[in-house]
Amino acid sequence: MGIRLGPNQYGKAENRVVRIRRDTGTPGRHEIRDLNVTTTLRGDFEDVHVTGDQAHGLPTDTQKNTAFAYAKLHGVSSPEDYALALATRLRDACTAAVEASVHVQELAWDRVPVGPDGHDHTFVRRGTEVRTTEVTVGATTTVTSGLTDLVLLKTTGSEYAGFQRDEFTTLEDAHDRILATSLTATWRHRDAGERDWDAAYAAVRAVLVETFASTHSLAMQHSLFEMGRAALEAHDDLVEVSLTAPNKHHFLVDLSPFGLDNEGEVYIAADRPYGLIEATVVRDDA
Repeated sequence: MGIRLGPNQYGKAENRVVRIRRDTGTPGRHEIRDLNVTTTLRGDFEDVHVTGDQAHGLPTDTQKNTAFAYAKLHGVSSPEDYALALATRLRDACTAAVEASVHVQELAWDRVPVGPDGHDHTFVRRGTEVRTTEVTVGATTTVTSGLTDLVLLKTTGSEYAGFQRDEFTTLEDAHDRILATSLTATWRHRDAGERDWDAAYAAVRAVLVETFASTHSLAMQHSLFEMGRAALEAHDDLVEVSLTAPNKHHFLVDLSPFGLDNEGEVYIAADRPYGLIEATVVRDDA
């Protein structure tokens, strides 16, 4: 029985790249992009593993240095634009690489609200939401944008009823409930052509949030499909949308021992266990 090297890849994980743009055209007014960058190379690295010959392996330290250098040389107009440039550079720089992938998480900062346009150079971190980008440059180039930890909650307009029951089912039908989640979503672009990536991200995010709000939800699954369908219908350049939604349960508290009615006013938020709902909505021609 033969033994051989199977699939493999390597890179530098979680480089925290903070890029301050000081030449914004307004004296003293700065912009910030705060990125967590992971790079990965895939290709013919058999000698590196089997014989220890490093002649065709680009060090992970070089990948780290390139991530920082490209933040200066190329700039960070958007996570997608930066990741495309960085992945192309790493693929070209490593002779044995077939493709390079760059995964970016962007931590969002908002200007401190001082004056009509916010403070010129003081910022505050924005909640838990993180913007994500995954770029792979190889025989083809793919760009996937997304977000994680987008916390959404609607206090009505959601139900869950008519489900299958067996001897272990205790859940009652709910025709008016709180629906809450911490959404993770990714959307794959049809191509990597030049565009305003920031505007594209904001537009897709807006569709997802607005659809969550406006859909009378018959289940979290129903909401996710409507959100994915709305994003694809609104943006021809998207080929698929994947969504992961933990159901952040809110249970009505029994206040009757205290002689109090509770008509949908006081709830306990339970963090676990929770339903984990996942779905991908795809175009037929994807």
